Amino acid sequence: MVDVVTLGESLGLVQPTPQESVELAVSLRLGIGGAESNVAIGVSRLGASAEWLGRIGDDDVGKRIRRELRAEGVRVTAIVDDGAPTALMLKEHHPVGPSRVRYYRAGSAGSRLAPDDLPGDWLAGAGLLHLTGITPSLSPSADAAVQRALDLAEAAGVPVSFDVNHRATLRRHCDAAELYRSIARRARVVFAGDDEARLLVPGAHDEDELLDGMRDLGAREAVLKLGERGCRALIDGGRHALPATPVAVVDTVGAGDAFVAGYLAERARGSSPQTRLETAVLCGAFACTSPGDWEGAARRHDLRSLAAGSDPVIR
Repeated sequence: MVDVVTLGESLGLVQPTPQESVELAVSLRLGIGGAESNVAIGVSRLGASAEWLGRIGDDDVGKRIRRELRAEGVRVTAIVDDGAPTALMLKEHHPVGPSRVRYYRAGSAGSRLAPDDLPGDWLAGAGLLHLTGITPSLSPSADAAVQRALDLAEAAGVPVSFDVNHRATLRRHCDAAELYRSIARRARVVFAGDDEARLLVPGAHDEDELLDGMRDLGAREAVLKLGERGCRALIDGGRHALPATPVAVVDTVGAGDAFVAGYLAERARGSSPQTRLETAVLCGAFACTSPGDWEGAARRHDLRSLAAGSDPVIR
């Protein structure tokens, strides 16, 4: 039994030290990242079980991904592709303005994910399948793999969670909005930022209409991730609104994935909608306090400290 199963591309993450540009940096740090594997790590750190399935290259970056995920307690099902490299993303923190992330993934192993990579019994015993809009946007074969995952989930009676996670700079083989809507129609839980939700529900005038539109697509649990404005949700007919938790922001990359992980980990425990959202907001805030895609994923004691506003020094 695995509480949350994820499917997607994990990448090598290359970045200079904060405040340095790649052009002038003396050294670069290598890590890993990827929305679906970030969620798996976040779920695992909160005490639920998680699995990640994806395709990696037969290279050291691929080995790094497997090692890091396993070290975080994530079950790894990695298809090793000896004909394509593991993708990379290059991230820079600028002193003024937002961080910048560039992707080097054309022809990558992850983009070659295919339906045959998913065993027929892959979701047997899974509590939930989590997908994002990134993976099916990578290539026709990755899109087909996601569609097979949806079919397998439906056949196994496994609910689906879908985070739009729109990437404006990603070159696509299809219309993004219609792709997202097609997945949202088959998902029980749908996450979106307000701009992303407008791709799902064009013409909506306010957040209530966005939530109503997400519900009308089929979501029983529609959640708007609103960053510094907290979140709003429509869950099994009940409306919720929570403010953000104020923190000193270091890096917002990965905060949305941490939010999703918090929600799904509480859902796996059978927690109430209010508790799911409270944990999600705390996880999103905590992730903003450190750099990296997943390094700021919270553990339970981190959430207790953040919620209590306790002394930053433990003696």
